Amino acid sequence: MLPAGGKKSSPGIRQFRSGDPMDEKESNRTWECLKNAIHQIHQHNASSLSFEELYRNAYNLVLHKYGELLYNGVQGVVADHLKGVAQSCVDCPDDRLLDELKRQWDDHKTTMVMIRDILMYMDRNFVSQYKKVPVYEMGLIIFRENVSGHTRVRTRLLTLMLENIAAERRGEQVDRILLKHTVNMLVELGVQGKSVYRECFEDQFLDHTRKFYQDESVQYISQNTCSDYLRKAEQRIKEEKSRVENYLHESTMEKIHELCDEEWILAHYTTLIHMENSGCSWMFEHDKVQDLERMYRLFSRVPQTLKEVQRVMMDRICESGRDILNDPEKVKDPVSFISAIQHLKQKYDQFVKESFKESKDFQLALKQAFESFLNKDTRTAQYLSLFVDDMFRKGLKGMSSDVEIDASLEQVVTVFRFLQDKDVFENFYKQHLARRLLTGRSVSDEAEKSMISKLKSECGHQYTSKLEGMFQDMKLSEDLMKQYKSSFQGPAASSQRARSSASGSAGPIGSAAASTGSGIELKVSVLTSGFWPGPPGQPCELPPEIQDCCNRFEMFYLAKHTGRRLSWQPNHGSADIKATIGKSKHELNVSTYQMCILMLFNSHQSLTWQDITMQTNIPVDELKRHLMSLYVNPKAKILVKMGGGEKEKTKEPQDDDVFQVNSAFECKLFRVKVPLVLGRTGQEGGGLSKQEGSDGPGAVAGSDVPATVEEDRKHLVEAVIVRIMKSRKTLEHNQLVMEVTRHLTSRFQPSPTLIKQRIEKLIEREYLERSQQDRRVYNYLA
Repeated sequence: MLPAGGKKSSPGIRQFRSGDPMDEKESNRTWECLKNAIHQIHQHNASSLSFEELYRNAYNLVLHKYGELLYNGVQGVVADHLKGVAQSCVDCPDDRLLDELKRQWDDHKTTMVMIRDILMYMDRNFVSQYKKVPVYEMGLIIFRENVSGHTRVRTRLLTLMLENIAAERRGEQVDRILLKHTVNMLVELGVQGKSVYRECFEDQFLDHTRKFYQDESVQYISQNTCSDYLRKAEQRIKEEKSRVENYLHESTMEKIHELCDEEWILAHYTTLIHMENSGCSWMFEHDKVQDLERMYRLFSRVPQTLKEVQRVMMDRICESGRDILNDPEKVKDPVSFISAIQHLKQKYDQFVKESFKESKDFQLALKQAFESFLNKDTRTAQYLSLFVDDMFRKGLKGMSSDVEIDASLEQVVTVFRFLQDKDVFENFYKQHLARRLLTGRSVSDEAEKSMISKLKSECGHQYTSKLEGMFQDMKLSEDLMKQYKSSFQGPAASSQRARSSASGSAGPIGSAAASTGSGIELKVSVLTSGFWPGPPGQPCELPPEIQDCCNRFEMFYLAKHTGRRLSWQPNHGSADIKATIGKSKHELNVSTYQMCILMLFNSHQSLTWQDITMQTNIPVDELKRHLMSLYVNPKAKILVKMGGGEKEKTKEPQDDDVFQVNSAFECKLFRVKVPLVLGRTGQEGGGLSKQEGSDGPGAVAGSDVPATVEEDRKHLVEAVIVRIMKSRKTLEHNQLVMEVTRHLTSRFQPSPTLIKQRIEKLIEREYLERSQQDRRVYNYLA
């Protein structure tokens, strides 16, 4: 090729002036000149040509209206040349066909660029004016029709490409560069709206791939475990992605992904999930975090398959939960029961976090599963309160840092969130908190307050207002009793300590300690009846010296707080008594009722059941419990029951039973704690079958909602109904039920029947009325 302005010209080509007229003879001679030049280009002799002169000749032909002659002539010359190229490809053996095509294709593109440059003026004018195909694209179309589209080339080309890909899938090495060149050729041949790549290769490639993976996946799943299959699927999908990135066209990526997803995942996901001894359920059971992560990663490509994984996870959680609920050992021990639930929650939290990448759907499935089995009855609410009680009494002792304590409390709150009967938990929690505060058994007041703060953030201020009031009472009582103690002068011997509780109509629950001249150290807890749980206790006959102490405190308190009323609650009190039994001396830790019983034996050698009943005035059921605790437990057998015949076989005291101090009592411990035996009906409002005063958390006898909670629910539902109707004035029945349920969900799940019953009661009390036009519509009565 000569540079522009070169003086060399082809032999036999006469210079033509563009201004001269061109006849047909001259146009044919000029075309022959261009035709010979194109032949020279095809024969790789372009260096002998003057492209400036050739361009001028083509320009003159177009300028003098011979563009059709030039265009058709070029088309014929290129077609004739490519027929020879096609024959060389047809004659080429299979093992060299791709190389031959690559060589011929590169050569064709080079020659067409040269021809296009010569005919640039024709492209700009004639081609655009008469809507012809541009010269370069025309060359591609001719190559497509004569070479790549040749019947004896096209089929062999496809077969060779598919064989190479199949070989690569078998692990053999193939010439990726050559395959990429071939693919690029097919893509470039797709001009003028025709997709050669898709028609001549991609469609068949996808069909071939689908058949291959159909067979392979079926065979592999029948011979391998779920984990092995998932690894194989992941490997194959990565291989196909790499194949597209390296030598196939990018348009194939989405299609091959969809194909792999269908054949490797969608077709077999149910079989994989439920595969025996290796499927999804087995993975959950054996903590296969990585295998589940791989399953999630693959199944995420086909989102609908994850629904089945979520269902299996929920089934596994519910099954494990039922095992805990039905485990007789765990049912006996609330600490083990709740610990097992926490362990189960931590286990599946790890799956959700690490395997399922904190997917919102899996978080919701986990929440629903735990709520499903934990709310079958109220046991979990009761056991959780007992667990917290045990934790605050001794479980936190081994924790040195606030971070550990907070983490333990957060685990409790996590289980608490699953509860629908949060008011049942509140009922028991109040009882246990009251006992801890009154007996001073809590390990950490700060941890107690932190727990209340967490409950407050979950359920609101109203849920914890009474709990906070109990702590406030304790603080106020401390200040009050400091003043009471300072009112006594001189040293005081303390041979006996008594802790009593008093319920005040306007005073907070608190503690007080004072030493008096009688040698008794009195500690009083002033209880606000609105904050603290349980019904008022019946008074009993306290020993005279204790009664004197109580009277002095009452005078002091009422002098400071006029208009208030104190009601002593001996059923909540306790006492430390120094006792000489036989030859040994001990300090007995007993309840106030037991103190009243034991103090009688200072002045009596023996007492009958009737004597004790009359002199203490303790309610019969309570007296039986507290008296039996003094002679039934072999480790704290302070008294002995004297009876005869058949009466010895029953442990409960009878009318003519006689009791006296057990002079043979022996105990290596100086301080002896006397636990209470179980009551027949358990604690009021809770049904606890816990041995009070013992170190263990006890167990729960029933799983029904306590009567006090049921009564509170009725009042709460009525209050919410009135509040809603007051703002809405008129509301249809179903809408009212929905609104009430929405308002109360944070505390418990009210049944439609309960809501309907309370609506009827409010209608009876004329808070609401039914509409005259529609009986299902309620109106609020101001």
